[in-house]
Amino acid sequence: MTIERYQSIERYQTSERMSRVVVHNQTVYLCGQVAEDRNADISDQTRTMLAKVDQLLESVGSSRDKLLSATIYLKEMADFAGMNAVWDDWVPKGQAPARACVEAAMASPELRVEISVVAAL
Repeated sequence: MTIERYQSIERYQTSERMSRVVVHNQTVYLCGQVAEDRNADISDQTRTMLAKVDQLLESVGSSRDKLLSATIYLKEMADFAGMNAVWDDWVPKGQAPARACVEAAMASPELRVEISVVAAL
C-alpha cells in the first residue's frame, strides 16, 4: 500500500458528538452551520450562517472560492428565493460549488436554514 492511504485525519473543535471541521486528503468538511440569531428572517439567517462558513474555512486555510459542494436545508421551500438572494451575492463569480437544496425538519423550530459544505484546502 502507498503512503497516501495513511494520510492523517485532522479534527477541529471536537466534542463528544461531532467535530466542527475535519480535514483529510486536502479536503475540508464542515458540520452543519446555522444562523447566529435563530429568530431572524431568512436573509439574516443565511448571511450569518455563511459568515460562520467563512470563519471555519479560513481557520484551516481554505476559503469560499475553494468550495466543492454544498448541501442546504430549508425549513420551508417558500424561503428558497430569499436564501438564494444572499447565496448568490456570497458565492464568488465563476466559483459556484455543486449544490443541493432540500426542505427538511430543523433541530430547532426557529431555524430556517442550515448548510453543510465540503471545500479544498
